[in-house]
Amino acid sequence: MKKIKFLFLVLGLIFALSSVGFAQAQTVSLASLDGGSVSLQSQKGKVVVLAVGATWLPLSKQQALIINKLTKKYAGRDVMIYFVATDSTSAKSKNFASAEQIRAFAAKNRIGVSVLRDSDGLITLKKFQIDQLPSFVLIDKDGKIATEPFGGMTTDAESENDFTVQISRRIDKLL
Repeated sequence: MKKIKFLFLVLGLIFALSSVGFAQAQTVSLASLDGGSVSLQSQKGKVVVLAVGATWLPLSKQQALIINKLTKKYAGRDVMIYFVATDSTSAKSKNFASAEQIRAFAAKNRIGVSVLRDSDGLITLKKFQIDQLPSFVLIDKDGKIATEPFGGMTTDAESENDFTVQISRRIDKLL
């Protein structure tokens, strides 16, 4: 009898932990630069790609190229791509960027997707277990985190192409 109780306890714990991953993606809501907000709950039925970076990070320019390629490839399909700026909103921080500076970064790098703001990465870094910037997070049509974050970019074109291919393959599987 003790073994059966223990088995049910373990199964319940596994179920509870798997539900936490589902809830993480579902409950994320980020401010957009236009004053609104985007909730992942409202994106259900679509694959969501979050490109999490920062304007002060040189590799975010490389990330912008990948965002633009993915945007072009998946135009008109059930894929939503967002750039999430983790720049600080505190003027005292060395990583501070105003909304206008983030808009300028997006314009300069021709980022053609909605830009969201997560000051200091307080939501995205923890919820999606991102340990390096820039990173890409994929969320499936059910609102579940589809894979570990794609990170570890370098500045060469080969890396850019490799990331684009890896992310595209995963998106294609989710569609």
